[in-house]
Amino acid sequence: MAKKIQRAAPRPNTNAPAATGAPGGAASSSAPKRRTGRVSTQVITDFTLQLATLTEAGIPIVKALTILEGQTRPGPFKSILIELVEDVSAGTPLSEAMAKHPRAFDRLYSSMVKAGEAGGVLDRVLVRQALFLEKAATIRSKVVGALIYPAIIVLVAIAVVSAVIVIVIPKFQDIFRSFKIELPVMTQILLDTSRFTVQWWYLVFGLPIVLAIAHVMAMRANYAYRYRVHGLMLKLPVLGGVLSRALIAGFARTFGTLIQAGVPHLDALGIVRDATRNEVLAKGVEDIRKTVREGEGIARPMGDSGLFDDLVVNMVDVGEATGELDKMLLKVADAYDTQVDRRIDAMFKIVEPALLILVAGFVGFIVVALFLPLLEIMNQVGGS
Repeated sequence: MAKKIQRAAPRPNTNAPAATGAPGGAASSSAPKRRTGRVSTQVITDFTLQLATLTEAGIPIVKALTILEGQTRPGPFKSILIELVEDVSAGTPLSEAMAKHPRAFDRLYSSMVKAGEAGGVLDRVLVRQALFLEKAATIRSKVVGALIYPAIIVLVAIAVVSAVIVIVIPKFQDIFRSFKIELPVMTQILLDTSRFTVQWWYLVFGLPIVLAIAHVMAMRANYAYRYRVHGLMLKLPVLGGVLSRALIAGFARTFGTLIQAGVPHLDALGIVRDATRNEVLAKGVEDIRKTVREGEGIARPMGDSGLFDDLVVNMVDVGEATGELDKMLLKVADAYDTQVDRRIDAMFKIVEPALLILVAGFVGFIVVALFLPLLEIMNQVGGS
């Protein structure tokens, strides 16, 4: 990440028709894509493992899909399976039938299935895809689980401090005013903050919400804004390093899995580009893809992108030289996943007590700011 991130052109339109013969070409079928509800990753993972088991046992794909459809509860995924059975029974390849349901089977999934169909190893490809989904789900759940406790602390702290500032402190302000005492600086700051918050409550509480909504809308609609935000995230202290390693691990695992399934390098890079959610990485992968299309290897443009460190570039170089690029990429993914796990654990071991100390500091400031004038009032009452 040492190199300066260049401003990129918008990511290529992934909805445009793919080239004939490309693994992702199924997604560009002339039939319109059917809209269905979202299906959880766990449901897709279970389905993939079961389908792999049935096909490995020699059961025809139509029969296997019919069995799985029959045991699926009514819902969006059952509707998808019904349509898959109809399409495959009519002679449509499974990969093309799945590509009609991108909200359940993304381009990566359908491309791997197409590679498995072409190589006659659909059962093995399905097993690899299930393992890939399980690994990705494990990483996601670990990150989400680590974020829950700090998020709860922050939300509770915001709620408590807001209630104190809006409800409790104004009552103390009336008491202090009635005794006409000189207030300490910290007490005056607290009272001014409370007065401003009560008077402009719609601005204090509404502005952050408006900014958050505007940010979300800009992230969805504005490529340049999204690219800048993604670039800034990669430069953040501590968090940027963790995010960078997580992106490298995801790139290596996806790319390695596609190559292992028999997808050509150029098509695999295109799928990885479309699958990533970070625009900086997507731009880097597209640059690598353009260079590879001109006849170059993969290692050199990876090093030139500034997104991959020397270890990753050297392992990819060795993998290209030995013909074991897929294995090297999967080793990189495992190594970086381990690093991400360790860094996340270490980071949250620091974040949680830091948040508690910060909350305690706010509460302590409020208590001291209110207690000092009360002591003065007590002295006045005692003296009188």
